[in-house]
Parts: sequence; C-alpha cells; structure tokens
Amino acid sequence: MATGKDRQKQLAREHYERQMQRRLEREQKAKRTAIIGSTVGVVIVVGGIVAAVALLGGNNTGTDAASSPTASAADTATAAPSASTGPKAYDAATGTCDYVKDTAGGKIKDVGMPPAKVKTTPATKTMTFKTNLGDIVVELNNAKAPCTTNSLEFLAKKKYYDGSKCHRLGTEKFPMLQCGDPTAKADGKSQDGSGGPGYVMAEENLQGAQYKRGVMAMAKTQAPGSTGSQFFLVYGDIGLTPDYTPVGTITKGLDILDKVNKAGVIADMGDGTGAPKETVEIKDVTIASKS
Repeated sequence: MATGKDRQKQLAREHYERQMQRRLEREQKAKRTAIIGSTVGVVIVVGGIVAAVALLGGNNTGTDAASSPTASAADTATAAPSASTGPKAYDAATGTCDYVKDTAGGKIKDVGMPPAKVKTTPATKTMTFKTNLGDIVVELNNAKAPCTTNSLEFLAKKKYYDGSKCHRLGTEKFPMLQCGDPTAKADGKSQDGSGGPGYVMAEENLQGAQYKRGVMAMAKTQAPGSTGSQFFLVYGDIGLTPDYTPVGTITKGLDILDKVNKAGVIADMGDGTGAPKETVEIKDVTIASKS
C-alpha cells in the first residue's frame, strides 16, 4: 500500500515532469520563432538549430530551385515551386522572374521593382559589401538563384543598402549576422527587422540547401514567397530547414564576422540573438560579373 511519502514523491515527480514539458515547449517555440526573418509582427530568424519559422516584417521563406547534378542551369533555376497565391518561381521558358508587391505591412524603402527579364549567365557574380570593418565578398550563384541575384544587383545599383546596419547577431545557437533592413538602428532598443523594398519573390535553390559556415542566404517570413531584401551571413553551422534561399558563398570577410561574434550582443532578445555590440555598417555594395 502506498505511503504518504510515496504519494508525495509521485506528486513531486509529476510536477517536475510537467515543468520539463513546459520548458521544452517554450524552447521549441523560441527555436521556431528565432532568427531568420524580417519582422512584421514577429521576428523570426534562424529558427534554432533544427528548424526555423522566420517572421520578417516583410521578407522571408521559400520554395526550391536546386537541381540534380545533371540538370542545366536553367532547369536548376526553375525547380522552385511557388505558392499559388504568391510570386511565381523563375520561368526558364521566358527567362523571367515574378516580383510582386509586399503586402505584409513592414517599413518600406521604395526604390521601384527589379526588371523581370533576367539571365542565368554568367553562372556566378561577385558581390562586395564595403563595411566600416572591411570588405565582405560573396560569390553569388546566379545560375541557381537568378531572381534573387537579379534583385540584389538591382538594390545595389539603387544604393538601397548604403548606410544600413546589420541588426541581428546570433551567438552559439544561431551563428549568423542578419542585415538588409535599411531602417534598422541596431541599437538593441529598436524593433529592427521590418524593413524591406516593397516587393517579394519566390525562394530558390532550396533542394538540399544547407546553412553552413560561409553561406549567404535570404531571410523571409513564414509564408512561402516572402523573400525580400534581408539576408543572413553564416559564420558557423546552422541546422535550418531548407526554406531560405542560399544565394552565395562568402569568399572574403569571415574574419570580420568572427570578430563581430566575439564582441557579442548588446542585449539578448531571449532567443540567443540581439543587436551586435560591434557595429557593422554597410557603406556601399557592388556586384560584378566574374571575368
């Protein structure tokens, strides 16, 4: 027959198990709404180490567009399906992209709409961010992410990123630096992450996408076809689901990201991320075809 002590132990064990379950649920929720997005009502970003939901106030998630090793560049770019109500994926038959008005309600820096007609050649282009800490250079995958590359090139020519600050740094769990919100103050006090160009596009190059050290990928909201201007630079390995367009590979400047990471964040937002203590300001952006 159970004694009073046995009953107390059972109740204590059940209480402990409930606490652990609630804690697990909180941690899972924090991971889901963590890092990779722009924020319009919720900030999402890189969704923990295993998943991500992204709430970018107007820029974030995707469809795929990667290909098998035998697929052509054009086929690769086309592979990404898009939501029926959202922007369509790259159309290889016409060589066009679908950029549509962003209705999410974030802050907009309107510089117009990129040209719909694009080319998947050259296969790569070089994007250079001139920052207050030095140059960060990225080799863009134009063959597999032509619409994203075209958008970045358009924004660079419009000086859209000039003077903007990278607003979100992930630490151990989220090793990335998020940039691309032209309205961000990156002071640890402002609600950064809701800024965008006023248009969104379908995600690309998602099949088999991995977010390892050296990857540049686009942020987005939870909905497919919500990629805008925000992006994240990965300086560690992140176990994200393949929902964010991997647009390029960092070829120079990882030491800058390591330095920013070492300095830490102004204040942790509760999900392992925050505005970086070491300010990263983008002075100028250029994109050139590789010779």
